[in-house]
Amino acid sequence: MSDKPRNFATRTIHAGEQSSVADNAIFPAIVTSSSFIKRGLDDNPEYAYSRVSNPTRHAYETCVAALEEGVGAVACASGVSATATVLELLSKDAHVVVMNGVYGGTFRLLEDYRGRTSGLTTTYVDLNDIEAVAAAIRPDTQLIWIESPTNPLLHLVDIKAVCDLARARGVMTCIDNTFCSPWNQQPITLGVDLVMHSASKYIGGHSDLTGGVVVAANHELLGRLRKISMAVGAIQGPFDCYLALRGLKTLDVRMERQSANALRVAQFLEQHPQVEQVYYPGLESHPQHALSKRQMRTGGAVVALRIKGDRAAVNRLVEALSIFVLADSLGGVESMINHSWSMSHNSLSPEQKGVMGISENLVRLSIGIEDYRDLIEDLDAALKASA
Repeated sequence: MSDKPRNFATRTIHAGEQSSVADNAIFPAIVTSSSFIKRGLDDNPEYAYSRVSNPTRHAYETCVAALEEGVGAVACASGVSATATVLELLSKDAHVVVMNGVYGGTFRLLEDYRGRTSGLTTTYVDLNDIEAVAAAIRPDTQLIWIESPTNPLLHLVDIKAVCDLARARGVMTCIDNTFCSPWNQQPITLGVDLVMHSASKYIGGHSDLTGGVVVAANHELLGRLRKISMAVGAIQGPFDCYLALRGLKTLDVRMERQSANALRVAQFLEQHPQVEQVYYPGLESHPQHALSKRQMRTGGAVVALRIKGDRAAVNRLVEALSIFVLADSLGGVESMINHSWSMSHNSLSPEQKGVMGISENLVRLSIGIEDYRDLIEDLDAALKASA
């Protein structure tokens, strides 16, 4: 058998360096030790201090890196800390080109913190307008930040086209691949330099951990990321690394079920009289459906919709649901609903939300692994109650 199994489902179980301290254990142990014993002054063991490296974290990092077709990864305390780790690669007063409609937490980090503390400047463009991207690149541009699909309206970016331009101009690229997971989209194969995830979502998959991860496409970037991780110390602890690695074992079967459910839910919602508009890349009506088929395995497991009515109608909808739970996150095995205006993008001003297309009647659904018929029945009853 080759060292690298061909099929993704097999790799989720076996990829990476998952040997255990107890070498006959079928799953890597949780190693909680903060320090490791040296045998003498000249001893240089693989593990010395857990901020630098930890066996449980190593097992997880090598697995997720292999699934993303990268050379290695650094596991961070949260998705936002993973984003912050990437931004530490940039020099003072750097310029970043960012996808329009980027996640609110990323926007806040760029504008409220890095812009104020390190002079970072940003230009927001539709990355599918390659001429606009080319015009936005300046001599001090060091990074293009891609998010595809975007949160919550599920706009896609032609990843290869952006990366080809960035490489020709000597600019680094990073993509937030949280909504897809490596199961649904593998950006490194399309030319991306760095892939970032909020591992709290599909990688963990059970709404029971907080974490982020950055995967590097080459060893030079990986070395720099590891130095930053060691210096800043925003690492993921061994318990959460264990949970994330355990979650990866079922990534293939979870995503297959969730994505199939999402397509059925989206098709149902598209025909519902109480629904104004549905956003889901797997629908033929989605304006970027062809792009979705080129670079994603499926349309994913997130569906966004605008209902007919105002915020009060949304409130009636939420209160009438019995299976979907109102929650800030996504990607778990349970189905969730999120009101982007007051939850995921609450920190933005009404004007900023308007520019991004976020309205009071917009909701985001994270589709779980329940029976799709029960999900449709739940949504149908709640939508009728919202009218």
